[in-house]
Amino acid sequence: MILEILTPDKKVFEGEVNSITLPGTMGSFEILNHHAPIISTLEDGKLVVRGAGKAEDVYLIHGGVVEASNNKVIVLAEGITHR
Repeated sequence: MILEILTPDKKVFEGEVNSITLPGTMGSFEILNHHAPIISTLEDGKLVVRGAGKAEDVYLIHGGVVEASNNKVIVLAEGITHR
């Protein structure tokens, strides 16, 4: 699936990934390939990106929104730091 991570001032990441773990308002959740369409608000916390055959990338986000549909996930974060 394709993941895009955006902040108000830049595109932080765009590429093919296997899964994403997000800090949802009601708790952490994971999005995998062929996930049902979803829109959710995000809290401050860890966003973990897992790519094909590569280690996890961890970002600390400061609130935002995620939308997943048709194997494309867009994360709109208010702020972000790469760990």
